[in-house]
Amino acid sequence: MPHTVEVGRKARKFLVSLSDKKFRDRLQDAVGVLAANPRPPVCLKVQAGDGLCRVRVGDCRIINQIQDAVLTVLVVQIGNRREICRP
Repeated sequence: MPHTVEVGRKARKFLVSLSDKKFRDRLQDAVGVLAANPRPPVCLKVQAGDGLCRVRVGDCRIINQIQDAVLTVLVVQIGNRREICRP
């Protein structure tokens, strides 16, 4: 059964701010894939996060939280790896 994908405010703001339409579409496709497969092979756990996972798309990372009890994937943040993966 597919999960529902909810995109948070920070992630939505980043997607809207992108000027490269091809890359924006690529990120949106990657977010859409999370509905069918919330834990793709490229999904890694975030060390500092509680139950957070990250998916790599080029130089960007999609940080999400998988809630299996309610079949939801919450996309918390999308951004450049230098801004997202460092404390």
